[in-house]
Amino acid sequence: MTDLADPTGPADPTDPLGPRGQSASDLSPPPGCPAHAHTGAVRLGGLEYQQTPSELYRALRREHGPVAPVLLDGDIPAWLVLGYTELSYVTGHDELFARDSRRWNQWEAIPSDWPLMPFVGYQPSVLFTEGPEHQRRAGVITEALEAVDQFELGHMCRMIAEGLIDTFAGSGRAELMTAYAHALPMRAVVQLCGMPAGGGDTEELVRDLRISLDAPEEGDPVAAYLRVQSRIERLVREKRGNPASDVTSRMLLHPAALTDAEIVQDLVTVIAAAQQPTANWICNTLRLLLTDDRFALNVSGGRLSVGQALNEVLWLDTPTQNFIGRWAVRDTQLGGRQIRAGDCVVLGLAAANTDPQIWPEGHVGPENSAHLSFSNGEHRCPYPAPLLADVIARTAVEALLERLPDAVLTVEPHELTWRPSIWMRGLTSLPVRFTPVVQ
Repeated sequence: MTDLADPTGPADPTDPLGPRGQSASDLSPPPGCPAHAHTGAVRLGGLEYQQTPSELYRALRREHGPVAPVLLDGDIPAWLVLGYTELSYVTGHDELFARDSRRWNQWEAIPSDWPLMPFVGYQPSVLFTEGPEHQRRAGVITEALEAVDQFELGHMCRMIAEGLIDTFAGSGRAELMTAYAHALPMRAVVQLCGMPAGGGDTEELVRDLRISLDAPEEGDPVAAYLRVQSRIERLVREKRGNPASDVTSRMLLHPAALTDAEIVQDLVTVIAAAQQPTANWICNTLRLLLTDDRFALNVSGGRLSVGQALNEVLWLDTPTQNFIGRWAVRDTQLGGRQIRAGDCVVLGLAAANTDPQIWPEGHVGPENSAHLSFSNGEHRCPYPAPLLADVIARTAVEALLERLPDAVLTVEPHELTWRPSIWMRGLTSLPVRFTPVVQ
């Protein structure tokens, strides 16, 4: 089979890179190329798309095809990959689209307090490493997570869920996003890493993670990220002197002998990746159960398991909508677009999952797990993290359905509001009422 990255190979009309046998200098720039006055580029975000980002993706796909020119905060140009095939290609070809953000050709235009700096500012973490170094760092995370017993994790999550539900079960009312969906995965993750589950320290960590990842309106995201890093530094120092049976200790004791600084960076990555997306995954699933009769009846009637329901949410309403990103190693093509060396490529995970080219009938079977919600390729969410996230989310949903089977929304479905983020898909609140449970 001819290597798709080989420019001397035969032409392939389905190749996401476009025609072969042409050098970058032979290709005329397409309309809307960010390198050419941003013609046709669309700002990512805006009030009109906060509630229904799928409309933005459809509009971009209609106008620009599978790869669209967009403008990030401050009108910084980038490319948004909307097509399933194209996104799979980007994430599967690190030699063309790499993770080290220092390649970006826009750094001179970006201020130090840029809102997206926590996502793109280079850190010596597993997120930005490449090649053998990435394999070394990701290998440590993988082995530390593989040692987590999934049955024990499920039991721990059930205990956390029961404790959280107990705090509001007798009142007959609850706001599930804050009191449940957000709190449960954070408590599970910090316990896996060796931190105490409760207390103000953990709650501050939760708040700072939210600010740095998804809520800049609540504070300075850069300062919040630094506070998260400081808290993890303390954890690593504690575990270096007193190791136990937890993810942090296993990373410290791994034969790869990562430095404390490397472990701090990688733990921040693990905690951030586990907490906010899993919280939104839980809440997005609960929202569908409370607002979509077909979805709710299929689950309650046993035609759809909670695990299958969670999988459907990853296809249709994935918590991580877009991920920034990849940076072009050299001039190349993608989806008929000319990509310049150093251009930023944003992974449109939600758009790719709903690409009509892969499911024109508008329906994905519950057993189909070929979605890109955990990305793809070497830099995808490391195994077995998706399995652990599934245990946390599935236990959370099952426990709530069992304890509060008659929960209903206290507002109309159209009154639910989404966080103003083009990156994460999560509700601001999910208020419900139910028959009070006598303790």
